[in-house]
Amino acid sequence: MTMEKEYYSNGKLLITGEYIVLDGANAFALPTKFGQNLIIKQGSNNLIEWKSFDSDGSVWFEDIISFLEISNTKKSEKTDSVRNTLIDILREAYLLNPSFLNHSEGYSVNTRLTFPRNWGLGTSSTLINNIAQWTKVDAFELLKNSFGGSGYDIACAQNNSPILYHLANRKPIVEKVTFAPEFIENLHFVYLDKKQNSKSAIASYYKNKKTNSEETIAQINGLTQDVLKAKTFEEFTIAIEKHETEMSAILEIETVKKNLFPDFRGSIKSLGAWGGDFVLVLSKENPSDYFKKKGYEVIIPYQEMIL
Repeated sequence: MTMEKEYYSNGKLLITGEYIVLDGANAFALPTKFGQNLIIKQGSNNLIEWKSFDSDGSVWFEDIISFLEISNTKKSEKTDSVRNTLIDILREAYLLNPSFLNHSEGYSVNTRLTFPRNWGLGTSSTLINNIAQWTKVDAFELLKNSFGGSGYDIACAQNNSPILYHLANRKPIVEKVTFAPEFIENLHFVYLDKKQNSKSAIASYYKNKKTNSEETIAQINGLTQDVLKAKTFEEFTIAIEKHETEMSAILEIETVKKNLFPDFRGSIKSLGAWGGDFVLVLSKENPSDYFKKKGYEVIIPYQEMIL
């Protein structure tokens, strides 16, 4: 009998609190309708045969990893390759719960993304949450021991509704919230096709960080509340623009609107690591023509993107 188990995790978009969430600010985040599956079958010879599929069905990673490489607790030297990163995640899972290797003869593992890998909706976070489900370990713990980061993306992977997320004494606090404003059809996500490396973005945030973080946290928390409470498109726009201006000053980076779309009639908000992946677009008219003329082909209405 071949056992087959399937796990699934949601992708994510961070609407407010980017970077500052690392210091304890409230972040408003949205799980996406896109995500990643992990399918486990029984294998043999103390090996894991691993295959990762992109959303178009193409294989983007394929390898065989021995149990020994995972249980060997010395970290691999070069962690930049997909293989080494994967071994590091599996090793951290093994350290938290050795039984997934100790009680098995081998595994055949397939992962399948339902969004194109370069979209940046959480290829790593959905993988980590799926591996945590499979190996029966705490996903936040696994993230902390492998990739690092605030963990809001893990919270999105596990929840099917909008969330408020913050760290209290480095522990994740997740609160489900309602976000269903009347102006939802005025919100779109546009893909900028610039992959941002979260790790390096976080490192540069810490390097540039001002000392006023208590004050900053309070300010961002206030704006996050304004975003959630906004009854009208105008109120929402004001809160989003203030947040963008505030973060621009903290990060000493120009806002994405000023930088790329100064003539756009509407507002644009950076999401997650600034300068890459998706932006949130607030516009009374359908913004598709504007962005397509500028060469941006992926424009997704809010309802099609968000769970």
